[in-house]
Amino acid sequence: MSDGPPPQLLEMIGNLSEFHREHEKFYAQAPLRQAVEVEAASRVLKALADRWSSVSPVDRPVTAPFAGAPDLNAPGLTAESGVLFMEGEGEPTEIKQLRRDLETLAGDMEAGGQWLGAAMEKGWAIAGSLAAFPEFADLLGERHRIIANDWQAADAQSLIARLIHRALEIIGRVDFSPEALRQDLAGERSSAAYLYSASELLDRAADVAVYSASLVHDNERRWRTFSDRVRQLTPADQ
Repeated sequence: MSDGPPPQLLEMIGNLSEFHREHEKFYAQAPLRQAVEVEAASRVLKALADRWSSVSPVDRPVTAPFAGAPDLNAPGLTAESGVLFMEGEGEPTEIKQLRRDLETLAGDMEAGGQWLGAAMEKGWAIAGSLAAFPEFADLLGERHRIIANDWQAADAQSLIARLIHRALEIIGRVDFSPEALRQDLAGERSSAAYLYSASELLDRAADVAVYSASLVHDNERRWRTFSDRVRQLTPADQ
């Protein structure tokens, strides 16, 4: 018959329950903010692709320095995102910033997914050891479900990073200088096709981020239930 979980074990899992639950409160909302950021970038690409799919290139661009390119700028996009194609300039500063922001986000998601996956490996082993104590018999499913959800969230972060990296590779196929874009508009219009494809990958990345948040939301009640049991078993002087 079990003598009950040792105080050292209760102290350890109590600490994990308290602080990992607090950590997950942040990660229940962080992916939603990231999804909005990624979706905003996707909207920029779609707006440009929509414009470049049908507009005819101007024959005689305005020669004034920093003049806007009427054929390359999508209606309303400059006011919304700041993206402005100007004569005599290359890739707009805002497109460069969009790409840098996505690259940073992908790197963060990749690192976060690796860390969380490694943490769940250790968590899985600790959770398995609780089976030795009947006091936790009815909560083994709850504890393992938390780990399973977090493991899926780790995989989701890794997938988001892959999707964003691939979208950036596709965007990299586009020469954003007005001269190159007008040559493309007069020919195959492959720039619009590349941007549509990149935006689709970003849309999927945003969807996966929302799913990741839902996995963490599913843990909240399970953490409460498990933490309550740990507190009940922990001696009052601990």
